[in-house]
Amino acid sequence: MSEKPAPADTAARQQLEPAADAVRAYAARTRESADQLAAVLEDIAANGLPAVEDCTPWEELREAHLTRLAAQRPAVA
Repeated sequence: MSEKPAPADTAARQQLEPAADAVRAYAARTRESADQLAAVLEDIAANGLPAVEDCTPWEELREAHLTRLAAQRPAVA
């Protein structure tokens, strides 16, 4: 994937001036996530899967994530 925008006729494109910064920020976050995933996959390809003893069960990860989400959301009385 290239970091350069695709060439196009600028007259045919709608400009996103008010939202351009938000779109760039989203693109940067998405690119960072993709880079992290690629690094994990490259490590697995080079070294194989980690030992089961070194892994965290998905249930624990799920519960931790749900706890974080609940802490971000205000409680409803």
